[in-house]
Amino acid sequence: MGNAQETYIYCGKLIDTQNGKVLTNKTIVVSDKLIKNIQDGFVVPTESDTKIIDLKSKTVMPGWIDMHVHLESETSPKEYLERFTLNDADVAYNAEVLAKTTLMAGFTTVRDLGGTGVNVSLRNAINKGLVVGPRIFTAEKSIATTGGHADPTSGFKKELMGNPGPKEGVINSVDEARQAVRQRYKNGADWIKITATGGVLSVAKSGSNPQFTEEEITAIVNTAKDYGMKVAAHAHGDEGMQRAVKCGVKTIEHGTEMSETTMDLMIKNNAYLVPTITAGKAVAENALKPDYYPAIVVPKALAIGPRIQSTFAKAYKRGVPIAFGTDAGVFEHGQNAKEFIYMTEAGMPFMKVLQAATVTNAMLLDMDKKIGVIAPGFLADIIATEDDPALNVSAVLNVVFVMKEGVVFK
Repeated sequence: MGNAQETYIYCGKLIDTQNGKVLTNKTIVVSDKLIKNIQDGFVVPTESDTKIIDLKSKTVMPGWIDMHVHLESETSPKEYLERFTLNDADVAYNAEVLAKTTLMAGFTTVRDLGGTGVNVSLRNAINKGLVVGPRIFTAEKSIATTGGHADPTSGFKKELMGNPGPKEGVINSVDEARQAVRQRYKNGADWIKITATGGVLSVAKSGSNPQFTEEEITAIVNTAKDYGMKVAAHAHGDEGMQRAVKCGVKTIEHGTEMSETTMDLMIKNNAYLVPTITAGKAVAENALKPDYYPAIVVPKALAIGPRIQSTFAKAYKRGVPIAFGTDAGVFEHGQNAKEFIYMTEAGMPFMKVLQAATVTNAMLLDMDKKIGVIAPGFLADIIATEDDPALNVSAVLNVVFVMKEGVVFK
C-alpha cells in the first residue's frame, strides 16, 4: 500500500486549545483520518498529489463537542402530538437531517442525552459512513421514575398511560434501577442519563422536585460503572442535584436552582456542570407564544428558563468544573454555538469556554487522546470561522470550514 494522500491546511490563526493560545501562520498536515504534524509557516508540499486547503484568512480550531443534544427531535408546537403520529423510521429520517445541520455548525462530536433509541442507529449509521453527522455518544433512552421527567407516557390518557418499566426506562426500586441500566447497555447506549428532578417540558406539575432516592441513584451509578459507562443527570431543583452529585453522577445538566452547598459538593466530587443556557432562553421565549406548549409547561418555562445563565455565572465564579452543552432540540439544531456567546456574557472568558467545548468534553468522553486538540496523532476534526472568536465571540455563528476525520464536509 502506498502512502495515504496528504492534505495541507494553511492556517492564518490556529487555536491551541491545550495551552489556550492563538498561534499564527501554521500548516496542519493531515494524512488519512489523522493529523500527522503541524509545521511553522505555509509549507509547500513536495508530493504533486497533495491537496492544499487555504484558510490563511480564517481562524482554525478543533471541532466542537456538544455534551447535550437530542438529535431525534426539534422544538415545535406539534412536538407533543408527534409521539403518536411518527414511526421510528420518520424519527430516523428527521434525525439524519438534524445531525447534518449540527455537523455543519462546527460540532464534530455530540452526546445525545435521550430519545427513543433511534439515536443508537443514527450513531451506527454515521460511524459506518452511511449518513453525514457528528460522532455520537448516546444515552439511548433517559431513565426516569413513574411520572418523572422522562416517563414516556406522562400526560397521556389513562388507557394509553400503562405502566412502563425498566425496559422503557422507568424505575421504582434499586433492582429496577440496575435493570434499566443493563437494558440501556443491551440497547447500545454509551452513557446513562437520569432525570434526577422534574423538568420544564414534561407534562407534569413540578419542574424541580427530586424524583429518585439516593439508593436508586447509587445503584444506577455503580451498575453503569460495571458496564464502563458514566452517568449524566438532568436536574433543575437543588435537592435532586445534591443527591445525584453525592451518589457519583459525573455531569449535572442545567443546574438551575443550584445552591452554594451543591456547588461546593460538585467541586469536591469533581462533577461537571453542563449549563445549557441556550435552551433556558429558548423555552422562556417560546412560553410567551400562545399554545406553543401545553398549559402546564408554561409557568415552569417562565420560572426556570431565564435563571440558568445567572446560576452558571455563580457556579463558574465559585470554581465548579464546567463542561459545554446546549440541549439542542429544545431549540433549533445548528444554533448550538450561541452557547459560546451566553457563557462569555456570564463571565467565562472565550478561551476557557472553547477549552470546555474541546479539551474538557473530550476528557469526559474518554476521548482526550483522540479529539479536542489539533496535535499529531489526533483525529483530524478541524473547523474554521471567518473571524477570530477570541476577539469577537459572535464569530462562532459563522463556521466556514468543517473537516471530520480528514473528510471535508463544508
